[in-house]
Amino acid sequence: MRVDGRRAVKGRLLAVGATVELERAPEAIEERRPVPQPELPLEVAYSDDALVAMVKPFGMPTHPLRGGERGTLANALVARFPECAAASDDPREGGVAHRLDADTSGVLLAARSPDDWRALRRAFASGQVDKEYWALVDGAPPDEGEVRAPLAHAGAKKMRALDEDSLELRSRQARTRFETLARGDGAALVRAFTSTGRMHQVRVHLAHAGHPLYGDALYGGPPLPAGASGGHVLHAARITFPHPRDGRRLTIAAPLPPERAALIASLVGSDWLNHLRNG
Repeated sequence: MRVDGRRAVKGRLLAVGATVELERAPEAIEERRPVPQPELPLEVAYSDDALVAMVKPFGMPTHPLRGGERGTLANALVARFPECAAASDDPREGGVAHRLDADTSGVLLAARSPDDWRALRRAFASGQVDKEYWALVDGAPPDEGEVRAPLAHAGAKKMRALDEDSLELRSRQARTRFETLARGDGAALVRAFTSTGRMHQVRVHLAHAGHPLYGDALYGGPPLPAGASGGHVLHAARITFPHPRDGRRLTIAAPLPPERAALIASLVGSDWLNHLRNG
């Protein structure tokens, strides 16, 4: 560490306005990058010189949380696109520009250079990225709805929804619009839309509306039927975003995993399949 350009001495008191520089040894960065795992499957929906769009399976983490961790999508990504390993500010991310929960399937974007990664991150932060999710929820939601509850942390791995006019410090504004596509006996398939993308946003907002996701024990959802695998049933079906180099709008879609499609059909029927193909 350096203070005002000089190596810091232990116990030194900092003056107001001092410039503090933190240094990280190159080997420490290398140790935190995802280990390439070519044996892991990787479904690429789109790629060009700037980015890679992947289809994440449910049950797979997005990227490692610590050095040496294996079995994540980022491990598979850097095995095919090694330049992604140096693209993100956090070396653990392997160029991935956003995250999906381990049990959420669907589209994920990764950058192939630091400049492209920062451009994608700016697009996410400024609300220029529109995302569509499909969720299997409890109960009988209305035909259409919207939740505007701000979100705040309720511990390290859980979020909570606040009143819309809440002034609580560290809360983040969030908006989720949804429509109901199909209904069954105590279950429904909804399509949710958001451009804010907070942690667990769709899960928390639908639970706040009284319709938690099936398999989402963290937010009060009912258990999956006997024989069904995985956790909460949520799929990132489509993402629309500005290309990091020329700004043109791209839309990338991901098909619902067959196991999830079969589970949904068992609870709400299959008429929704044609609706989604056409919409």
